[in-house]
Amino acid sequence: MKNPKLIALLMSALLLTPIFAQERQETTAEQEYLQGNWEDMIITELTAAPDRESKEDALKSIEGAINNGRNSKEIEAALYSLAGEGVFKESRMNGRISNNYPDIRSKACDLLGQIGDEYCCKTLTKVVLSDNEPMVTSSAVKALGNANLDNCDEVVTTIAYTEKRFGIMNPTDSLANDILDAYEKLAPNVKDRKDMIRSISEIASNERYKKAVRDKARRLLADLIAM
Repeated sequence: MKNPKLIALLMSALLLTPIFAQERQETTAEQEYLQGNWEDMIITELTAAPDRESKEDALKSIEGAINNGRNSKEIEAALYSLAGEGVFKESRMNGRISNNYPDIRSKACDLLGQIGDEYCCKTLTKVVLSDNEPMVTSSAVKALGNANLDNCDEVVTTIAYTEKRFGIMNPTDSLANDILDAYEKLAPNVKDRKDMIRSISEIASNERYKKAVRDKARRLLADLIAM
């Protein structure tokens, strides 16, 4: 459960900073720094809370910070925790995992992709290799495709491994489609396309996927030849 007193205290602290800032016409760098510190503290506390609602609130605060162009090590640490909620970190009740929140993990992956730095990409790679939920894996794959990486070979190898894993055990059209989209975005920065070509070919030939997905894979193979 949430700690109402703690949340109220932290929210009050966050709200007080802009009130004090109104005494000046311009917000100083120090005030912005202090407001960021309060926000990071709130995000950290909400992320660590055991209930889903607190984690949803943490994601909303993180999204707002990112949309305002702000990032910090606390935000990235919170996203790492939220992206692995129930996978990297398990809480159990009566022998069952009580913090398995795929929707939380999926949203955290989306936000990691918006930041797109090396640390975030390492977290996303870990998610792709660890998570068994197609929805979460799709979000992580899309985020990796959107990240601005100079060398994508390792990322492509990870995605190719995941495509093979799901293609055999649990082929999902939406995941295969997102994998193809990621390959298309990553291709210009891939030096060795061997794993990518093999993976796309497997999607194209796997009749457990819909024809539209297989046709998309064939078109991408043709595009790669022309690159």
